Amino acid sequence: MNKIYWTLFIHNEWRLNMAATEKGLSYVGSQSKPYEEMEAWLKKRFPKHELVESEKALTPHMNELKEYLEGTRREFAMRVDLKGTEFQLAIWDALTKIPYGEKKSYSQIADLINNPAAVRAVGAAIGANPVLIKIPCHRVVAKNGALTGYRGGLEMKEKLLKLENGEE
Repeated sequence: MNKIYWTLFIHNEWRLNMAATEKGLSYVGSQSKPYEEMEAWLKKRFPKHELVESEKALTPHMNELKEYLEGTRREFAMRVDLKGTEFQLAIWDALTKIPYGEKKSYSQIADLINNPAAVRAVGAAIGANPVLIKIPCHRVVAKNGALTGYRGGLEMKEKLLKLENGEE
């Protein structure tokens, strides 16, 4: 049976469940959410994988995340192993192209994938992003610049945007 490794990442006030396969990071959870949220998500998308707690297996990913949260890393080198529809994968890839410290609207993301009519579907795909922070869905805001839904909660989204703007 394949394994998916997980651990609880703790750094200052940050507490995030993380999981990775041998291929790459598969999940970064919402701030202070329970293990069960991650477990349910992983079992649905990686049904033939055994969950194994291993801080060691996630250390490279945790190191990059820690550097990001400390403001010393702007881009991630870690690989990902994502499960989603072709549309979701295209959206998540587009999100990785939003530069550090910048924001885009949902309609701009729809334009990036050459599907300007898909704004609602873009929003749904962004909401399904399994790897918070690494895939920077926190950089997507409403057309008027307002902060809108975020799986990690608006407080987490605001913190990440402030961090990237040098305010944290």
